[in-house]
Amino acid sequence: MPTSTLTSKGQITLPLAVRRALVLEAGDKVDFVEVPGGYKLVPLRTDIRALKGRFAGRVEQPVSLDEMDEAIADATAARQK
Repeated sequence: MPTSTLTSKGQITLPLAVRRALVLEAGDKVDFVEVPGGYKLVPLRTDIRALKGRFAGRVEQPVSLDEMDEAIADATAARQK
């Protein structure tokens, strides 16, 4: 399993095997998504298809569109007070 060491500045070098598996190149951005027991490294891509599953697991229970609309209306009403 590839490993890396954290520097005193909080930096790590991703092992070549990891960079290749994630198709990462210099300048690419990644996101750290919290999952049970740790974090998942997710490459940030400009292709919309790369977003599939990106937000999975970030909420305990999905929210319906009606609930979203209601929350937006409540927030808007609160700002207008």
